[in-house]
Amino acid sequence: MSRVAVVGGGRSAEHDVSLASAAAVADALSARHTVVRLTIDRDGTWRDQAGRRLGLAGAVELLRTCQVVVPMLHGKHGEDGTLAALCDLAGVAYVGSPLRAGALAMDKWVTKLVAEAVGVATAPGQLLTRADAGEYTWRGPVVVKPAAAGSSQGVSLVETADRLPAALAEAFGHDDRVLVEEVVRGREIDIAVLGRPGGKVVAPALEIVADGIFDSRTKYDGSARFVVPAPLDDAARKELEQAAVAMYDALGCAGVARIDFFWTERGAVLNEVNTAPGFTEQSQVPKMFAAAGMSYADLLDMLVTDVLAG
Repeated sequence: MSRVAVVGGGRSAEHDVSLASAAAVADALSARHTVVRLTIDRDGTWRDQAGRRLGLAGAVELLRTCQVVVPMLHGKHGEDGTLAALCDLAGVAYVGSPLRAGALAMDKWVTKLVAEAVGVATAPGQLLTRADAGEYTWRGPVVVKPAAAGSSQGVSLVETADRLPAALAEAFGHDDRVLVEEVVRGREIDIAVLGRPGGKVVAPALEIVADGIFDSRTKYDGSARFVVPAPLDDAARKELEQAAVAMYDALGCAGVARIDFFWTERGAVLNEVNTAPGFTEQSQVPKMFAAAGMSYADLLDMLVTDVLAG
């Protein structure tokens, strides 16, 4: 049995979601591996599975006793490549994307630039800072979002100009750079791409059916419905899968990543790329692979054993 560290929690607004992902992953892996559970508190304190404070140096030493680290940190100070960089410096192999991919994908503005460079459409948008936000010219309904925050934190659908200041204030509460995008009308389709030694595997597409915008509230209150496989014709499915793989490759992702799109009358429009998506058994990515006949435990074991084999 391999010794595997699973890290959850973290300093981002997704702390609780990360704890849920880490607990589920650790439970599933424990049948086939020796699992070491590590938690990062909201203030950045590392703790072992008994709840004892480790300090960063102690955490690194414990990570070095493991063959593989499974990072389950969502959002800032984790998914953005921070933990991948720590593992690199500590000389410990890990599941998932490296620093570069995590940092690029976390920044929605940079992701848009990369997408446009490889021919993947995105919603027309503008990057704002606190200094120039007052100069923004209202042109119609927009989505306001922090440039680098996860789990739809600080995201608002703004349909009238009078609601824009409050939406900007909410977004700036999460980041000092804010993205304002034109509203895209279409079906919300997620694609999961898994990089393996023998090539990439694309899971069946998933459609999110929600009443209005799929924000942080609807993500976790049970009101949204996941349909997998998403009802798509062959041409639509192929276009979405090709766009997802193009983004995976352009950003330099590894392991599994979830690439989110709107399917519109004009085709696929990229929403965002998640290099560390939610990973309980009821999360989107495990549901997509389950639709292909792969169990939750088998998916996680594959991610670990692929790293060990590399």
